[in-house]
Order: sequence, then C-alpha cells, then structure tokens
Amino acid sequence: MYKLSTSDQIGQLLTARRKALVLTQAEVAARLGISQNRLSEIENQPGVLTVERLLALTGILGLEVWLQEHPQKTPAQGEW
Repeated sequence: MYKLSTSDQIGQLLTARRKALVLTQAEVAARLGISQNRLSEIENQPGVLTVERLLALTGILGLEVWLQEHPQKTPAQGEW
C-alpha cells in the first residue's frame, strides 16, 4: 500500500507500475483509448488526471484506489 500526498507521487507510482509490468506508454494508452502523448502528460503532470481516468488507469495496471480516514486529523464541527 502506498500513502500519497501529492499528485506527483501518483504519476511516479503509475509510471513505476507500468514499467514493472513491462508495458509501453503506447500499449497502456491504447487500452485507455487515448494517445501515447496524453499518457505521457498524465504520468508527468498527474494533476490533469480525472478521477474517471485514474480509476481506468489503475484498473489496467492492476491497482486499486482506496480512501482511508486519517484518524489523527478530523475537522472541527462545521469546518466542512
């Protein structure tokens, strides 16, 4: 499991996983229905990644997305 704090970490994780699976950007992009250039942009600037695309990409790479409550930091009432 990976704890992610920044969008850059998401890009690094997705790139590392793709390479570990010995998949090219072109192969993954084709499965996503996007261009290789677009996948490169996502890996290098993951802030442009939509949640829908993130879920599709993680599915292709055999990853799951989890959101876990942070037990030490809960917002004060009315802070939401």
